[in-house]
Amino acid sequence: MTDKTACAHSPKEENLYLSLGSNLGDREEMLHRAIALIEERIGTVQRVSSFIQTEPWGFHSENPFLNAACLVRTALAPEQCLERTQQIERELGRKTKSHDGIYHDRPIDIDLLMYGNLHLSTPTLTLPHPRMQERDFVMIPLREIMSAAEH
Repeated sequence: MTDKTACAHSPKEENLYLSLGSNLGDREEMLHRAIALIEERIGTVQRVSSFIQTEPWGFHSENPFLNAACLVRTALAPEQCLERTQQIERELGRKTKSHDGIYHDRPIDIDLLMYGNLHLSTPTLTLPHPRMQERDFVMIPLREIMSAAEH
């Protein structure tokens, strides 16, 4: 796990927790590229969990996932964060996200998990993520970076 400690934060900045996953191509490289683009376009990456290998969730595939979580300090609104993560996904080769509930192999998947203490429900974004606690591939990396934040 990597950890960046900032001395001072703008009062307008918020903690954004993201989940990342990849099961196509060079999975580790894809996660590193996504994290670099998140740093460039969304905010300062404060912590990145270990990368863990997991079986696909919600569909069958021969390709295991590599998953991680990261903590980002951002001044962007949640909707802007969503737009930018989706832009990063497209740039890294992700096809349109499934709206029919059917999951597929993908080079990168980035989900917003939590944005500070905000509770939000819109047609395009729900925070905290409504299914994160059902998914070990989300919760194991998330607990790692959250417990580090508490020490």
